[in-house]
Amino acid sequence: MISETQFHDELSIIISNAMREDVGEGDHSSLACIPSSASGKAKLLVKDEGIIAGVEFAKMVLSYVDPLLETETFIHDGQKVSRGDIVFYVSGSSQSILKAERLLLNAMQRMSAIATKTKFFVDLLDGTNTKLLDTRKTTPGIRALEKWAVKIGGGVNHRFALYDMIMLKDNHIDFAGGITEAIAKTQSYLDDIHKDLKIIVEARNLQEVEEILKSDGVYRILLDNFTFEDTKTAVSLIGDKCLTESSGNINEDTIRQYAECGVDFISSGAITHSIYNMDLSLKAI
Repeated sequence: MISETQFHDELSIIISNAMREDVGEGDHSSLACIPSSASGKAKLLVKDEGIIAGVEFAKMVLSYVDPLLETETFIHDGQKVSRGDIVFYVSGSSQSILKAERLLLNAMQRMSAIATKTKFFVDLLDGTNTKLLDTRKTTPGIRALEKWAVKIGGGVNHRFALYDMIMLKDNHIDFAGGITEAIAKTQSYLDDIHKDLKIIVEARNLQEVEEILKSDGVYRILLDNFTFEDTKTAVSLIGDKCLTESSGNINEDTIRQYAECGVDFISSGAITHSIYNMDLSLKAI
């Protein structure tokens, strides 16, 4: 995975780009009717139920817009919330609060929805040894926020992007001339560039699992669209040679049964790409 420094750099880029997009040459609505000397206070109000996420990011946004803004936090990332809860107060320049409002709300609404869905899936795995992974099926430009939300909800981050882990999927394998060839070429490439990246290889059937197992140095085998029975067989074949991951149209009705097959991880794109934003608002008080 990427380092903490890289992750915070991503967050800084998200904030600066979002503010450029939203504010441009200035917030003329506020500039037109609110004096620059005016101060005010607002509350982050919950109008929904679930897991709150993005509180710390909201503070980063507020600090970016105006370091003099002050917050008083009552509910923290990862906690359950219900309609009517107040997450935090923010006080200071009225213009600054209004300037930050839309970005922090957009981020918190989406992050909270992802954290809520992630927690729901994680709870379905309770009592098993299987962990829930996210994927790269994220909104372009705000991946760091969405993966942060997955962690807040109790999930585990997969690779962040194309550069921090090797993942040989079906197209890589077919273009490379086969599984064994793809693995060998990858290992040679990593030696040449002096990088130590973990290698995940996708298997489409049990025959491909057996072929992957003939090569050393594979960190995890991705069992893509396997049936329950084939998943159990694959887990038995793999043993402790490497880790296992199930993926492919796994939903709330099937996730528990896949976990009970003994896989180490289950990856789900749905926890980031198929969610409904939590209803939140920032209200002046």
